[in-house]
Amino acid sequence: MSHRTNDNSIGFFEISEDITLRRMVLRSARPRGTVLFLHGFPETLYAWKDIGAALAGDYEVHAFDWPGYGLSSRPAVDRFSYAPTDYAHVLDRYIAKADIDASRLTIYATDIGALPALLLAVEKPDIARAIIVGDFAPFNRPQFMAENLQNLKAGPAMAQVRAIMNRNRDEILENVFTRGLPKEARFDVSQEFRDDMSRGWSHGAMTTVDAFSHYYSHFTRDQDHFETQLARLKTPLKVIWGEKDLYIKKEMGAELAERVRAEFTLLPGIGHYPHLQHPEGTVDEVRASFR
Repeated sequence: MSHRTNDNSIGFFEISEDITLRRMVLRSARPRGTVLFLHGFPETLYAWKDIGAALAGDYEVHAFDWPGYGLSSRPAVDRFSYAPTDYAHVLDRYIAKADIDASRLTIYATDIGALPALLLAVEKPDIARAIIVGDFAPFNRPQFMAENLQNLKAGPAMAQVRAIMNRNRDEILENVFTRGLPKEARFDVSQEFRDDMSRGWSHGAMTTVDAFSHYYSHFTRDQDHFETQLARLKTPLKVIWGEKDLYIKKEMGAELAERVRAEFTLLPGIGHYPHLQHPEGTVDEVRASFR
């Protein structure tokens, strides 16, 4: 994609006393609706810049850095736990304070962004006209998750994995997006995006990995809660998944789609980050959600 966004579209937006989000907003003269993109680990809103630019002619596009990522706030854990439920509250407040018309909103959420979107939809079925999710862990199914992710959830290995990941920042940012893919399927992300993740890795006493670890320490609780509330999930949902996802196996997505009777699309040859590996497909999914 050759689309570029104007850096003037990126700024800061306070949603509470403790949290100010860095966000991107691309406005269309006559929007057919609004799309809100929610990133995963170790990303920032820069993951969506080119995709957003490709859609901005027809839609109002929003994206923000989660607390703990990019240049958004990083409150102390006694003020904000970084749990999926906390992120669901951030999402709810953002939609309300940004004055987004939920009846014309598609949420596209991946990785750590997806469970918060669904937790919010359980409580507020009209929070969006459609939600697209993929490559995340809606249920507590350790057998479908990479070992290091299993170890982040609990137990004595948690602190060790967190320390190793913090030490390996450069290696993670270099290889996380293409790990496990065959050589011919590997792809590049922009240097601008890499630089932004690197700059935003550490703010004060908290790193992106620390925020990720806090999220995982509450993950099982929030997964279990979500599973007990599945019957309340009424918002139209589509599940998409990279067939070659090394981190969270496709069986996780297939189970979610089957249990909530959602459309399930498996993307052949694609890994954990479909929006980076095949951004044109993400653009197409968003456009299709408004038809």
